Amino acid sequence: MSQSLGNSIRLRLKEVLTLENLNDDEDVNMTWVNINGNMQISEEKILGQHELKQNKLWFDEEYLCFLEQRKRAKMRWMQDPSQSNVDILNNVRREVSTHFGGKKGKSVS
Repeated sequence: MSQSLGNSIRLRLKEVLTLENLNDDEDVNMTWVNINGNMQISEEKILGQHELKQNKLWFDEEYLCFLEQRKRAKMRWMQDPSQSNVDILNNVRREVSTHFGGKKGKSVS
């Protein structure tokens, strides 16, 4: 972080903190929540919003559906570890690996 950017963040926080009017009987946790929120708002105003970058292009809605299906199968197996539930879980795992193994490989290369 550059020196001028750090100074502008510090100045903005000083302005916010002087408006805080801290009292001795005020709840410390609530004060900290206010200060932390003001720090985040100040950083966003000065630095701008940070956009999240999606690193895994293959991770989409279809993949989330497969994950949910696998999660349900695993929960079913954990509640009742019968052989049929083990087979269902293994089939779901195999299906996910088969379906997305190629998709992952294509996005990497």
